[in-house]
Amino acid sequence: MRGAWGYVQGGMGALSDAIASSATAHGASIFTEKTVAKVQVSSGGRVQGVVLQDGSEVRSKVVLSSASPQITFLKLTPQGRTFFFQEWLPEEFVERISQLDTQSPVTKINVAVDRLPDFLAAPNAPRGQPLPHHQCSIHLNCEDTLLLHQAFEDAMDGLPSHRPMIELCIPSSLDPTLAPPGCHVISLFTQYTPYTLASGKAWDEQERNAHADRVCDCIEAYAPGFKGSVVGRDILTPPDLERVFGLPGGNIFHCAMALDQLYFARPVPLHSSYRCPLRGLYLCGSGAHPGYTLICSPLWDGNFLSAEAERGFAETALELRFS
Repeated sequence: MRGAWGYVQGGMGALSDAIASSATAHGASIFTEKTVAKVQVSSGGRVQGVVLQDGSEVRSKVVLSSASPQITFLKLTPQGRTFFFQEWLPEEFVERISQLDTQSPVTKINVAVDRLPDFLAAPNAPRGQPLPHHQCSIHLNCEDTLLLHQAFEDAMDGLPSHRPMIELCIPSSLDPTLAPPGCHVISLFTQYTPYTLASGKAWDEQERNAHADRVCDCIEAYAPGFKGSVVGRDILTPPDLERVFGLPGGNIFHCAMALDQLYFARPVPLHSSYRCPLRGLYLCGSGAHPGYTLICSPLWDGNFLSAEAERGFAETALELRFS
């Protein structure tokens, strides 16, 4: 449906499988569980490929990175000037990348339930089959701006919001392959949660569960019986999202979708066209224009641009992914 969220049948992993299948059908080789240690650069200042953590080298004249700008340029790309190598990334560029706003207020909670939520505002059908509102994005605790402002103020004080804004999606209401008959999976984006808690507290299991309990209490007020339907949950705070998925600050967009980091300034001014100062190295992740979610525009645009720029020069290309 035009203008509506799209769900991949079989879950988001099915999208990765489809992309991988298309790539291999066109001659690509895919290697997983192969951690990249650094991007290799020739003495002439051009990408030569990558070095893996196990010391093996993969040669290529083009490298596309869907890792964040910070990981790509600050961790994987040589920066310092040595006797043998000059500084390939200008100091001003490195400084701009290091100063990107990566703050994220989101804690992601994945929930498994044994029945559909039954909302007071729109009761379930007699047989419990999904209704149109189950197949939409549902927003809770946002009836007025005062609620949102207070939730934000809590996080600014280093506290998870007492009444967090909740975005609730039920992908299994459209794709029954995601859960057993009668059961469902629910995706919760909850705001606001600080990366660092007040008084130096760590995001331990107690803090994670306290926030998840608070979220479930809020949903219970809109859909009585929700808490009793929960059979499992997975809680990912901003530090968890950073640790597990390599997202700086836990930001799913790699850097904030703010006006000073969009369009011609994404990730930084003068380098918004997927290129960087290092020849042959391109960005193709959410840290490049236009950012956003799994629309794959940065991947498509970055691949197209690199192919055009390197036409007739490169026979191979590498794409780096963090997962």
